[in-house]
Amino acid sequence: MKILKKMVKWGSRAIALLLALVLLAGLLYRLGTPAPKPPGELVDVGGFKLHINPAGEKSKRPTVVIETGQALPSEHYHWLSEGLKDSLRVVRYDRAGIAYSDLSRTPRDPKNIARELHTLLERAGESPPYIMVGHSFGGLFIRVFAQQYPDEVAGLVFIDSSHPDQRQRLQLPKQPDPSLLLNTAAFLADIGVLGIFDRLNGSILYVEDFPAEVNDRFYDYTLNGKYYRGYRNEIQWETSVYDQARETTNFGDLPLRVFTAGKKYSGTPVRPEWIQLQREISELSSNGRHIVIDGHHNSIYSTRENADVICGEIIKLAGGNPAR
Repeated sequence: MKILKKMVKWGSRAIALLLALVLLAGLLYRLGTPAPKPPGELVDVGGFKLHINPAGEKSKRPTVVIETGQALPSEHYHWLSEGLKDSLRVVRYDRAGIAYSDLSRTPRDPKNIARELHTLLERAGESPPYIMVGHSFGGLFIRVFAQQYPDEVAGLVFIDSSHPDQRQRLQLPKQPDPSLLLNTAAFLADIGVLGIFDRLNGSILYVEDFPAEVNDRFYDYTLNGKYYRGYRNEIQWETSVYDQARETTNFGDLPLRVFTAGKKYSGTPVRPEWIQLQREISELSSNGRHIVIDGHHNSIYSTRENADVICGEIIKLAGGNPAR
């Protein structure tokens, strides 16, 4: 019995010492890591700043604006920017709380996000007309932006976009609330532990096809817990995002392109019902077109080969010829 008590005592001390060492390592990591340097600029949009990263020369042609998937950083759309910048002005940005952008207490519904983006574009010196590009959840946001600012939108491009009715139509199971997990991740990032874990194991955002300097910037997002709080905030407004996007049902003859990933992450074909939902998005305009690409939900844009296909179509949509 005495031996057991001693084992418990020494075991508790060992665990406490280990935790102390982990916390100390995290603190040293936070103190020793330089403040991140955004590749773009931070622009005040009314009490908080959003990160915007434009490329390419301004011209009379439309400017391409990329709206990212849920909680994805604008850096993830590197190859789209690279493929467009020699032919068109292209703007990437991060919504509030994501990547380099400040957190905001404003609602994360599409109408408010559209207003924030519009303010950002104005204050950053960008001018319409815009071709709005939305990947995944971002597809829902650009539908509402086009509804809010119809005179400023010259075209819509959807990249494996979410559909307002996908959960019901695909009979998807209800997802558990990830708030506790994201709050825990935010805390671990605040104390430096998650940053060390990322450095040892690699960022979950890592893409093999990206240049090293792009992948290295993903480590900036775990220097504190802001990114995970921004992710949590977006998820908490999901229902409003679907509801407001559902109200956008007709874009007349606005040029519209829909790119759909033909495979799941496992490499097997996507469900026919998903293809049908994507086809319905293309039918929001009489000038819509649906294109299936050989890739999954992320590789459809994150590999250079697939991104070049999308960029070529966007440039043609803007009335130009792809740069060679």
